[in-house]
Amino acid sequence: MPEFHEAQQRDLILFVGGTRDEAGAVVTAYEKKYKKNVQALYMGNESSKDFSKKASAAYRKKIIELPLVFKKLNDEIISQALQPYSDRLLAATCSREYNIRTYKKIIPHIPYLFAPTQESLNWATDKVEMRQRIQERAPEISPKFMVVENMRESTLNRVEKYIQFPLVIKPAGLAASKHVTICYYREEFEKSLRQVMNSLNKLYKERERDDKPKVLVEEFMEGTMYSIDAYVNARGYVYHCPPVFVKTGANVGFDDFFGYLRIMPVQLKDHRIDDANHAVTEAIHALGLRNITCHVELMRTEEGWKIIEVGPRMGGYRPKMYQLSFGIDHLLNDVLIRIPQKPIIKKRPRKTVAVLQFFAKEEGILDVIEGFKRISKLDSFEDIQVKHVKGDSLKFAKNGGSSVFDVTLAHKERSQILADIRRIEKGVTIKVVKANAHSAK
Repeated sequence: MPEFHEAQQRDLILFVGGTRDEAGAVVTAYEKKYKKNVQALYMGNESSKDFSKKASAAYRKKIIELPLVFKKLNDEIISQALQPYSDRLLAATCSREYNIRTYKKIIPHIPYLFAPTQESLNWATDKVEMRQRIQERAPEISPKFMVVENMRESTLNRVEKYIQFPLVIKPAGLAASKHVTICYYREEFEKSLRQVMNSLNKLYKERERDDKPKVLVEEFMEGTMYSIDAYVNARGYVYHCPPVFVKTGANVGFDDFFGYLRIMPVQLKDHRIDDANHAVTEAIHALGLRNITCHVELMRTEEGWKIIEVGPRMGGYRPKMYQLSFGIDHLLNDVLIRIPQKPIIKKRPRKTVAVLQFFAKEEGILDVIEGFKRISKLDSFEDIQVKHVKGDSLKFAKNGGSSVFDVTLAHKERSQILADIRRIEKGVTIKVVKANAHSAK
């Protein structure tokens, strides 16, 4: 295996998508830690609205821009774009799952860098392939599942007999919780499956995807949900980050499965965490992932730890959460594992950190968010991201929608975090009006 010192003369880190500020922050942190001058080669999607956002002034000199139209990429375009920089490349990373398709196309053109295989990324971004491979390697950590491609009566009967209710519908090739639906009886399953398939056909056409939509149907697992981000080196050794407790929308009264609350550090005994880490390692090895950061969602059930899914990326909000809670530079570690260098993982928590995603109680047109200004006055307030404004159409995650706003809280005392979460829940109301009523106005 090539030694790290053989790459010392290389000084360019390729970022496929993401944001310029993330790229700038990583190279700055690397320079400070390792006393080596490096730059970011930022490959952005020229046709995306994200590319119009400029880097902060502090990072502009650190970034070389490489604008490309991702949906038009072919071998010739990629080769010509990377050729001037090939001898300088130290590592290549991709932090967003929707850019993995582009990252896979680039891998053959960076043969002397450490990277995951294209096949492993295919397995990790297709929920059906993922579930099948985990089932083959470690059936004890996998729930029962079936693949559904049609609405035939015989298909529905097989699902009802083998999986039984309640069950979960998951689009095979989408990230996060979009279009994930829980069904408790036959009529609900038929209606939800038809809606998901129709939505997927439309979505695949809009994104110009040439693969056929597939739906994964699996048993609904009762238990407590957690997630763990992990770094995998070239030999398959897995470095585990501290786990995060996850409360879904279904846990707080929504007919939806989005991540309502994420909080860390968790209240689990060490042997429970060790068992969870073992399940994470088994799932990652089943997919053959290497030289990458993985986001693994899992459920603690009466039968033990079960894998919900594995993503070939960092988890949402994890860079901020790990930094605030443990002082872990998640973005830097994501690059270190690809150089390869050993990631730096601190085990002693400094603060309790929580991220909440707020959806409206019903779909419609956003009218007003009452009590919104009180959030920033809370003792544990850290940050807020507003996703929608007055007049926007709001949908549940299972129908392809996103949260109205997200809040990050951080405090040394866990009790303060829990109190402030309660204050937000009781003091903030998202009001919507029906679409037809809004049109009438």
